[in-house]
Amino acid sequence: MRATLAVLISVVMVLPAEAWGSRIKELVEVRGVRENMLIGYGLVVGLSGTGDTERVLFTTQAVSSMLGRLGVRVAPNDVRSRNVAGVMVTAKLPAYARPGTHLDVTVSSLGNARALNGGVLLLTQMQGPDGKLYALAQGEVQVGGFTASAAGSSIQRNQPTAGRVPAGAIVERAVIPELGVPVVELELKVPDFTTANRIAVAINKDFGKEFAKALDPAAVQLHTGPQSPESMVEMLGRIELIEVEPDRRARIVISERTGTIVAGEGVRIRPVAVAHGGLQISITATPSVFQPNAFAKGRTVDRTIADVKANEDHRAAVALPATSSVQDLVKALNLLGVTPRDLIAILQAIKAAGAMDAELEVI
Repeated sequence: MRATLAVLISVVMVLPAEAWGSRIKELVEVRGVRENMLIGYGLVVGLSGTGDTERVLFTTQAVSSMLGRLGVRVAPNDVRSRNVAGVMVTAKLPAYARPGTHLDVTVSSLGNARALNGGVLLLTQMQGPDGKLYALAQGEVQVGGFTASAAGSSIQRNQPTAGRVPAGAIVERAVIPELGVPVVELELKVPDFTTANRIAVAINKDFGKEFAKALDPAAVQLHTGPQSPESMVEMLGRIELIEVEPDRRARIVISERTGTIVAGEGVRIRPVAVAHGGLQISITATPSVFQPNAFAKGRTVDRTIADVKANEDHRAAVALPATSSVQDLVKALNLLGVTPRDLIAILQAIKAAGAMDAELEVI
């Protein structure tokens, strides 16, 4: 643990002291300019006996309906094929996606198919929340998992009942948000009062006029006035490149499963004394056999003798000074010389004692 903390100290110390700025492009999104979810139901064919069984009624009905549109009349009850699987097809339609744009789609089994390896997705209509057609999907399904079984044994890697069709959908209907509006709102991805105010100040300073103001921690409003879409694109492109130093809440994220501890900037620890000791209890079981004396009227018995030992570490209390940076925090915690899991318990206790000015998040 000491070596790990020493490495962490060396990594932190090489970082420059000045703050890092971020482009407004990474901090905000323009209201109305977003992705839209698409969904559709389709059939994956060409499976090697790993598709849905005849008990999956919606698959047999879909196969019957699909063949009927192609001129082949087959009743749903007569469909007997394990090479077809009913799937849900999902995709994300980006803003300003024009007709003809290709999208990646995700294919997920809806019935009891065992695997989609080697399958081909048939022509599937992709609809939006309004029920309108926005894209058509078709293509070979790429699956990152597999399953195999023989003689009662089976093996599976990853998820064989879900896959992707890269560039498998073609956009048929565009969604074009309106830009020629007098008021535009920038929505912060992480709401924060300080960051919103800094964004508004930076925009006004760059343009030399007061037309941006922070409405709340999550929105900055731009009063642009009547402009053409071309002028709006130029203005928003200029705003995206402005650098702003975002402000974040001080936070320590810990994972009890892996013993990982990540401390962000701004973590402060007030003066506190920490005493941490470990109690180790070991129980050793020794089997023993007891036999009666010669010519005695007794019987042989076996018993288990348990030897219980307790060992408690006696460690002196360590006084942690007030810290002002992440590297100071790591140096202070390095004085304890404990394991990562013990360090997690210590951080939780320091937070409970009110000596830590940071959010403690356990994942």
